[in-house]
Amino acid sequence: MSSHEHGMESSDDCVDYIERIVYFIDNELDQADCAVVEMHLRECGPCLERHDLQKAVKQLVARSCSESAPESLRDRVRLQLREVRVQITEGNA
Repeated sequence: MSSHEHGMESSDDCVDYIERIVYFIDNELDQADCAVVEMHLRECGPCLERHDLQKAVKQLVARSCSESAPESLRDRVRLQLREVRVQITEGNA
């Protein structure tokens, strides 16, 4: 049985933690608030799953933003941009 079934927490209480979990992941909470969120995560499976998912998404986005496109792709994009510019220029003439 989860803590929700024991009546220790209600799903309404979890709504209060949604924003706090994001701040917790971003290390934007003070020590006291971190302790409160950590305790809630230990007792609430659904919120722990939400935390893990949000953390994984943030890590994926961070990793994706730090990667650069291969030079061959960048060259193809530049070529297509030039072709579009030529078409626009010729269409206005």
